[in-house]
Amino acid sequence: MSFKVFDVYADKYDLWYLRNPVIFRCEADAIRSLNLKGKGVSLGVGTGILDLSAPIQVGIEPSLKMLKIASKRSIEPIRAVAEFLPIRDKSFDFVLMVATLCFLSSPDKSLKEAKRIIRSGGHLAICFIPRDSTWGKEYTRKAMEGHILYSKARFYTFTEVKKMLNRLSLQIVDVKATLSFSPEDSPKKEIPSKDPRNKGFVCIKAKKV
Repeated sequence: MSFKVFDVYADKYDLWYLRNPVIFRCEADAIRSLNLKGKGVSLGVGTGILDLSAPIQVGIEPSLKMLKIASKRSIEPIRAVAEFLPIRDKSFDFVLMVATLCFLSSPDKSLKEAKRIIRSGGHLAICFIPRDSTWGKEYTRKAMEGHILYSKARFYTFTEVKKMLNRLSLQIVDVKATLSFSPEDSPKKEIPSKDPRNKGFVCIKAKKV
């Protein structure tokens, strides 16, 4: 995949959240409620605007422009792709992936790499937009219309992501979900739920045993 599209979208990505503060707060609260602790790295950190809801120190990102913005948020930048991480085994207490999975060319390989760099007892947290949610359906529609960013994405269901984690013997220990309203509805503040059904933003926390 060409990463130039992410360079083009970098400023728009930040601006979207600034223009939609209620949605930002809902998603940030969901990430924060995962209670991730210790030394953390974000894979596909983007601009880091959401990732800082967890105690992230390091950000992995192939887009140079996005990485430059993330570095201004006191995130140590590393330019790389999730499929090939230039990081030693068992280097982090947790790995966070926010809206990253849908843009990976090889999700299983990337998750295997993520597991490799997590210490025993550490966690992998994946936050994503379920394909069968109203948000996933809206972004899929935009993709079909040739949207600059979503046309590069492949969305997954909650069940599909669970299967990816199960294949790597990662133990799911928590689920947080939000955005029970649709893209057409007026945004409303929500407390993160443990029920992922009909939610547009879902986070799964899995443990490396």
